[in-house]
Amino acid sequence: MQKREKIVDLIQSVQLDREVTVMGWIRSFRNDRFIALNDGSTIKTLQVVIDQNNEDFALLKRFTVGAAIKATGRIIESQGKGQSVELVAETLVVLGDCDADKYPLQPKKHSLEFLRDIAHLRVRTSTFSAVFRIRHAVTFAIHKFFNDKGFYNVHSPIITGSDAEGAGEMFQVTTMNMDSIPLGEDEKVDYKQDFFGKATNLTVSGQLQAELAALGLSQVYTFGPTFRAENSNTSRHLAEFWMIEPEVAFSDLDDNMNLAEDMLKYVIKYVIEKCDDDLQFLENRIVQEDKHKPTAERQPMDLREKLKFCVDNDFERLTYTQAFQILRNSKPNKKKKFQFVLDEWGADLQSEHERFLVEKHFKKPVILTDYPKDIKSFYMRQNDDGTTVGAMDVLFPGIGEIIGGSAREERLDKLTQRMDEMGIPQKEMQWFLDTRMYGTVPHAGYGLGFERLVQFVTGMANIRDVIPFPRYPGSAEF
Repeated sequence: MQKREKIVDLIQSVQLDREVTVMGWIRSFRNDRFIALNDGSTIKTLQVVIDQNNEDFALLKRFTVGAAIKATGRIIESQGKGQSVELVAETLVVLGDCDADKYPLQPKKHSLEFLRDIAHLRVRTSTFSAVFRIRHAVTFAIHKFFNDKGFYNVHSPIITGSDAEGAGEMFQVTTMNMDSIPLGEDEKVDYKQDFFGKATNLTVSGQLQAELAALGLSQVYTFGPTFRAENSNTSRHLAEFWMIEPEVAFSDLDDNMNLAEDMLKYVIKYVIEKCDDDLQFLENRIVQEDKHKPTAERQPMDLREKLKFCVDNDFERLTYTQAFQILRNSKPNKKKKFQFVLDEWGADLQSEHERFLVEKHFKKPVILTDYPKDIKSFYMRQNDDGTTVGAMDVLFPGIGEIIGGSAREERLDKLTQRMDEMGIPQKEMQWFLDTRMYGTVPHAGYGLGFERLVQFVTGMANIRDVIPFPRYPGSAEF
């Protein structure tokens, strides 16, 4: 069988007037002669021209939208507009028929909500093929960035007996019979009879395990699935998502900020260089959608302009306290235009505040540091002032926080005191405390929600549209 060539390679090739074989799915078929074929390798389609004298013309009724075909013929310079090359078919084979009357993906505009309901097919659309090609590029760029810097990838456990965030919103893991749960003498669940002999959950973060690895390998990162049983139906939340969490020994908050800025710029630059066609398509899509929205709801920048905004600018760095003063004295706050008006120091900043700092005040990405300890996690290093911790958040346009991290509390007495204050049991976390007893060192790290980054890079409005099969309250399909 003649070797199949990818459409992306044919479009980029300068070798014309030669025989090639392509395989793909029919996007459209017009005038009983022109097939728009796509194989997923590019946003573009290849026009396959059928000679009506061709003996395969008898297959005409089977050339429906969604059908998979194999076409062999000569690749020539296109005679029409909209494409550089086209294939004049000499032989055609239907690889997979498609019932045109039932096929839900017709050559027309479909809503993202509708496509979410048919997630098993939506990757065939231009929008989602572009999103998932970019998702791959972001994945590859992250691994390449850390590998080239000498980091080691660590696979942190998916099943855990600890709660890294202290939030308690976790999915339980059990092999118990739900119709006959064993109880102890105290009438509580007897987890000693469960598979692991204790209560276990799906992880909310790989950070704590990454810390363990960093205190032996010096610099590591995790890239794996995490789970939050948060009953939220917003456009920014998923129940299952992926996290990137680097941890670096012998580093401080400044090192952490430098690493985060370098990583984000590297990944975004990689996507700009490698995914221009897909970015162009998604940018045009956003422009068309914004025409039907009120001015206040439109994107502040075009997609590629927004990406270059993050690559070309040095990130502004300031403390939470400095940012709070700017926000409290801002016109939107004084005129109560913010949904969450800021009054007292210590308030948790919302997305509208973060975006104001980035888009209106500094007009560049921002890194905030030294947050009030009462709104941050137990493992963050306490500052000498007794009220703040060495935390950092990276803020981007249109989305607000994209990275959260900190210097980690390596001092055993400070760490245990903070755990007691926050009601985190030391006994269950003894393995974590051991690292502060046996050769502790200053170290730092951060967490990046992968889907949040893909959402930013693609410009998609809903995070459910940047993961192939989204998991959210009431939905675990496919």
